[in-house]
Amino acid sequence: MSEPQPLWTADEIAAATGGTARGAFAVSGVSIDTRSLEAGDLFVALSGARDGHDFVPGALARGAAGALVSRAVDGPHVQVADVFAALEALGRAARARPAGLHCAAVTGSVGKTSVTQAVAAVLARAGQGHSSVKSYNNHIGVPLTLARMPRDTRRAVFEVGMNHAGEITPLVGMIRPDVAVVTTVGPVHIENFPDGEAGVARAKAEIFSGLKPGGRAVLNADNRWFDLLQAAAAKRGAEIVSVGRRTASAARLLDLAPDGARQIVTADLFGTRLCFAIAQTGDHWGLNALMVLVIAESLGVDRETALQALAVFGPLGGRGAEHTLFLPGGTYTLVDESYNANPVSMQAVIAALGARPAAGRRILALTDMLELGEQGPALHAALAADIRAARVDKVFCAGPLMRALWDQLSPAERGVHAPDAAALAQELKGAVRPGDVVVVKGSNGSRASQIVDVLTGGERH
Repeated sequence: MSEPQPLWTADEIAAATGGTARGAFAVSGVSIDTRSLEAGDLFVALSGARDGHDFVPGALARGAAGALVSRAVDGPHVQVADVFAALEALGRAARARPAGLHCAAVTGSVGKTSVTQAVAAVLARAGQGHSSVKSYNNHIGVPLTLARMPRDTRRAVFEVGMNHAGEITPLVGMIRPDVAVVTTVGPVHIENFPDGEAGVARAKAEIFSGLKPGGRAVLNADNRWFDLLQAAAAKRGAEIVSVGRRTASAARLLDLAPDGARQIVTADLFGTRLCFAIAQTGDHWGLNALMVLVIAESLGVDRETALQALAVFGPLGGRGAEHTLFLPGGTYTLVDESYNANPVSMQAVIAALGARPAAGRRILALTDMLELGEQGPALHAALAADIRAARVDKVFCAGPLMRALWDQLSPAERGVHAPDAAALAQELKGAVRPGDVVVVKGSNGSRASQIVDVLTGGERH
């Protein structure tokens, strides 16, 4: 059996980045963090809060095969003029080298990580696939994911995020996708857009700017910004595939039925009726699953392989992962939705809680949704209607913005309002009872994950 090819050799790195190699070496991975670096990695000495060059000796001591630097260091390295620009160049070179590579790029106000990781599970089953890890979707995460792409990759999927206008265009220019996906558009990061949600929609439409000629645009037909996105995709000459409940959708959701810890999806996909199981709960997963099938088909994966992957792809940590936790006298269920929050995802989670059976109470533990600008208090207060419709029994809130929701709740619905997540966690820990279902949701910046850590004893995965 022949030896596997290295990810990069020193000479290839130098050629891709315009740098100078010092020492002959080959790498099997690319890392920007010594805490997660593995033996054989290329350590990229980016500068952030601290100068990455300070960590080069430690990286080499931990087994890095070489470093990418902008000044001379001891040990094997490639020296370049600018380390960040060199990482981008390495990403572009990685995109160019596999023959016949097909790529998808996924963005959206909600669902982009879930859809990306579900597609990643499909590609892992199909073989020779590559994908973003975690939420590596920004100006560093995208070129890093590209730079890590094996030279024999056949299919890849990339998550693309943004907080401001103009951020998606350079990222999708590196990816050059065959398939560009917008899961949905909602009031997220709107404090950064003078025209609010319309500005967010236009920023998301930047994903079509890098679409390869004749590529596919996959759009949510049920979203209010569908027409704007469709027009932007059409200007690029894209083949537009609509996914939704609308009659005219190319991938149409007909029914979504709960079945224990999974759901049964009935759909019409390009004229073929399908009925299949997904290992997810929540109404939003109906459209997510159809988008995954459309993306997989667009990348050349057969439908049966995609369906098999969806049947076993379970909730991600912080995005619906469930824990059974013990109390004197029984257990309760904790649903970890703490990764992030915005009004759209919050409404979906509340509706999902209302739809599930509970031996005890349905409880929400919510922290502030951030980056909503002056609309923040009103958007928090508006959740009261969703909570009432879902028949939630108790709501525990933390943070100044959640006070606006608290003020809209009835005395019977109120659990506790606390100043922050840490304080709320202690209140909630003493309030849960056997049979309860507790959902934790909030923005990263408001530390919703602290509540999960306290309830689970820090044993989240």
